[in-house]
Amino acid sequence: MTGSTDVAAMLRTLEVVSLPEEYVYASLPADHPAIRLAKATITEMEGLTAVLLRSDADSLNVDYDYVAAWLTLSVHSSLEAVGLTAAFSQALGQAGISANVLAGFYHDHVLVAAPDRERAISVLHGLRG
Repeated sequence: MTGSTDVAAMLRTLEVVSLPEEYVYASLPADHPAIRLAKATITEMEGLTAVLLRSDADSLNVDYDYVAAWLTLSVHSSLEAVGLTAAFSQALGQAGISANVLAGFYHDHVLVAAPDRERAISVLHGLRG
């Protein structure tokens, strides 16, 4: 199923799903037991980055600094869409909210500092026009 490439239409219908848990980023060895619990992983030259539920990280004594809220943009954007990430990251940046973006096959996911959850949702909803 192909996603939309019409950025204006996606922004007009933008909904944000906020997952209730808190998430953390950690750099871990590939064989760390927390990896199997990761919600996302990224292999970098310096090592493996894992996004974990904060509760899982705490239970496995994983070190982290950044605690995030996970927001999912409910529009089904194409991986070839041009401008959607720029639009929402610029709006969040202008509001002083860091945006850590993960692109899934169906949706974009934005991790923002946990205290900024509600403000980020408001900013994103403001893009609907």
